[in-house]
Amino acid sequence: MKKAILAKKIGMTQIFNDDGVLVPVTVLEAGPCFVTQIKTVENDGYNAVQVGFIDQKNRINNKDKGGKLEVIHRHGATKAEQGHFKKAGVESKKFVREFKFENTEEYALAQEIKADIFEAGDKIDATAISKGKGFQGAIKRHGQHRGPMKHGSKFHRHAGSNGACSSPSRVFKGKKMPGQMGAKRITIQNLEVVRVDADKNLLLVKGAVPGPKKALVTIKESVKAAN
Repeated sequence: MKKAILAKKIGMTQIFNDDGVLVPVTVLEAGPCFVTQIKTVENDGYNAVQVGFIDQKNRINNKDKGGKLEVIHRHGATKAEQGHFKKAGVESKKFVREFKFENTEEYALAQEIKADIFEAGDKIDATAISKGKGFQGAIKRHGQHRGPMKHGSKFHRHAGSNGACSSPSRVFKGKKMPGQMGAKRITIQNLEVVRVDADKNLLLVKGAVPGPKKALVTIKESVKAAN
């Protein structure tokens, strides 16, 4: 892997390509990311580049005259995190991720990684946490069919039989049943970059990308060639 970046999902829209065909695209605010640490085999046992994305406030504690501890920014970066970012020479970041680049030695601390590392026509893999749907029934969760809706029917949106009675006397593992839906890590492979706006750090990716708006999306160059 030589190219990767962190992005924020803006939403979906549609554009016309050069042939006049309408293309649905997902708009991603890709970067700017900053290198916060470079890991090497000598120090860490493996080669990797750690990058940070989106500035955040520092957590500040203050003592008043009575000696009480007053928290000003409760959800900011801790002192340990502040020291880590200060050592790299960058502002405190909200998200930090590692990428195992093949060309790790070409990166330097505080180096900026922008959307222009990708270009139109590139194939990418997008990873994000999908939308959480809560507890859902088998119809919505697995696309199962409902029963008769007429008066007198006692089977409407139930999942149906769970299995046989005396044999095997249990429910098989993996049975499609009601339960928690969504909020899972999902990767969609071989998505195409349709357009790159380097000035605004925007990537327009053909099709849908997992996650709600403002979700953190990890963009990597595709590990598979499109069929």
